[in-house]
Amino acid sequence: MVDIVEATEVTPEVVAAFERLIPQLSRSNPPPSEDALRAIVESPACHLLLARDGDEIVGSLTLVVFPIPTGLRAWIEDVVVDQAVNGRGIGRQLNEHALDLARRLGATTVDLTSRPSREAANHLYRKIGFQARETNVYRYDLGS
Repeated sequence: MVDIVEATEVTPEVVAAFERLIPQLSRSNPPPSEDALRAIVESPACHLLLARDGDEIVGSLTLVVFPIPTGLRAWIEDVVVDQAVNGRGIGRQLNEHALDLARRLGATTVDLTSRPSREAANHLYRKIGFQARETNVYRYDLGS
């Protein structure tokens, strides 16, 4: 049985889990440092959800909730499930937990983006009830 919990502290186990998981999500971004993870966990806007299979962290999702003039905005970011446990519904559990949390916090919608090449993830999002929006996503690179 997999449990979904919100990270309340950064332990060596959490750091090690992200060292294992982030390369499965992104080849262009390094795993976050302990300090970076601590900043996420301590941020009132961030909710770092962890999927635990017994003693092991096997997935993660970040729910970001912040106020803007038109209401409370919620975004799901950096969803990753360890490839070793794919197909067990863990991604769905993480997303459903995040949607429930966003609802409890007062958000009325939740947005996310996913690369077209992540076919399984896109299929899951549609199956859960996310709908593709007619929008343009722009990015401005501030440099490194």
